[in-house]
Amino acid sequence: MDVRSLLSRRLIWGAAALMSVAGLSQGFAAKADPYSLPIATSGPIKADAPAGATVASQQLARQVGYAQFTASDWHVGTVRHMVMFKYKKDATPAQRAEVAARFLHLAQDSRRPDGRPVVVSLETGFQNSGEGVEGGLQQAFFVTFRSEGDRNYYVGKPVVTDPAFFDPAHEAFKEFAGPYLDKVMVFDYDVLAVSAPAEKARKASRKNGK
Repeated sequence: MDVRSLLSRRLIWGAAALMSVAGLSQGFAAKADPYSLPIATSGPIKADAPAGATVASQQLARQVGYAQFTASDWHVGTVRHMVMFKYKKDATPAQRAEVAARFLHLAQDSRRPDGRPVVVSLETGFQNSGEGVEGGLQQAFFVTFRSEGDRNYYVGKPVVTDPAFFDPAHEAFKEFAGPYLDKVMVFDYDVLAVSAPAEKARKASRKNGK
């Protein structure tokens, strides 16, 4: 089962909808062009991004220069990039699956001009918490980078506005996905500390010969 078919099935509520979308998914899988869905024409998405953080990042990028700000060796260390979506009510299961499939494909498509990949790993999943604090968000994506520079190159706008210094594949994805999304939340962080059960830590220590 291909990615689009799997994601379509996971997004369907009710048996009748499941049968309907299964046919749509097979139709998309049969197409040679994986980016074949038309771009919708509805309005812009709502993004919960603190204006202050955006301005600060823009100022830093201009201060050090885009070349340094997006260089692969700029602030080396594991960076996590979490993205959460709330889809528009009229976005069909097949359209949602196409958005997710294109996002996942950025693990292969996001590359620097010399061909080097930008993304270390990319995963996704659907909201299944019972705590009731998800704020209507339905699907999350978790992207890992080797440095802040790689993250900066991947993210691009609104911080990096010169096309020579941001990932065209990610920019194309944003343009495609935007019309199907009602809300987007993004949270990035540098991995500063990692904690694990003592048993796991001891096994890791023995494995390393310590």
